[in-house]
Amino acid sequence: MRVLVIGSGGREHALCWSIAASPLLTKLWCAPGNPGIAAVATCIPIGAMDIAALVAFARDNAIDLVVPGPEAPLVAGIADAMEAAGIPCCGPTQAAAQLEGSKTFTKEICDAAGIPTARWERFEDVAAARAFVRRRGAPLVVKADGLAAGKGVVVALTEDAALAAIDAMMDARIFGESGAAVVIEECLTGDEVSMFALCDGTHAVPLGSAQDHKRVGDGDTGPNTGGMGCYAPTPMFGADLEQAAMDRIIRPTLAEMARRGAPFRGILYAGLMLTADGPKLIEFNARFGDPECQVLLLRLRSDLLPALLAACDGELAHFDLRWHGGAAIGVVMAARGYPDAPERGSEIRGLAAAEAMPGVQVFHAGTVADADGRIRAAGGRVLTVCATGATLPAARDAAYAAVDAIDWPEGFCRRDIGHRALAR
Repeated sequence: MRVLVIGSGGREHALCWSIAASPLLTKLWCAPGNPGIAAVATCIPIGAMDIAALVAFARDNAIDLVVPGPEAPLVAGIADAMEAAGIPCCGPTQAAAQLEGSKTFTKEICDAAGIPTARWERFEDVAAARAFVRRRGAPLVVKADGLAAGKGVVVALTEDAALAAIDAMMDARIFGESGAAVVIEECLTGDEVSMFALCDGTHAVPLGSAQDHKRVGDGDTGPNTGGMGCYAPTPMFGADLEQAAMDRIIRPTLAEMARRGAPFRGILYAGLMLTADGPKLIEFNARFGDPECQVLLLRLRSDLLPALLAACDGELAHFDLRWHGGAAIGVVMAARGYPDAPERGSEIRGLAAAEAMPGVQVFHAGTVADADGRIRAAGGRVLTVCATGATLPAARDAAYAAVDAIDWPEGFCRRDIGHRALAR
């Protein structure tokens, strides 16, 4: 099979790494890719949002399957464009990707399908939003309605924090038009878990769970980020809770989307809060998370490629996936100044030494190779240093040993990834 992966981050490196191991694969490309991806795929200089050029490349190179990594091209309709060209694409249509593209849309799906979620209100008027906060009081959660690269959510513990979030999103437009409307929710309490399912429009196969660490600093301090690390599996999310989430959240969502004429195919990512009343939906994403993808695929024992094909072909009804035992953990190494103003251009050494360690895999995200082949930082989240182990402590120790083998003074990471599970 000839496969094209779209994207350039750690998630796409993990997808390419996993797909490259399939005996079904004959040729793998990634657009635009990165230096780590270049070790397992041919990188082509086409941006993830250049849909016309991506369709033309896929057509000209007889691509059998397209796998978009990030959300933006999905929300922009890349699956529709590929389908119109007769090219299978493992991702939702533009209409179905609204599960991620609009917080309001997701809430309306929840209301229609009886899916447990936080109480909510939508606002397009700043004054009305501010009045609601003063009337309801804190804590509240303020969300930009549209895409915000995983950063458009503020958990406001005080009224002042909620009002500041509204001003930043709706007045200052820190997220552009994505913040023209906001959704304000009740603040749910409990353990937060990311659950993933592979969907074919009707059926869904669980892809496991992971727990992400969003705050930039140890002890969950500092501003929200795209994710500073994660681990899998999550001990607080056992088989009974997974089954409950599949029955009460994932399958009703698929049924409601199909009823609306927008069946969901691809990866459905449910951010869940494990409340005293059971799992409740925080939000949906229409693709793998980053860094969750890196950790989940390290644990996948089955061949990923036929599973992606089955999702495209509506053949997941009797599909099963197998997983390695033990645990996996991923530690994000970010550039100094992240998430506000990450420094670019610093050289990263020691990657080969880190990757030579047992059970370790380093996935590139924000990297470039200079004219001499040296790897340099080119983004905020730059690497995801992953490791597997028989236990979570063993995986953690291996990952941090690999972090310490990397010579990059201008980078930093959290030192407590997995602390919630390790404290139990």
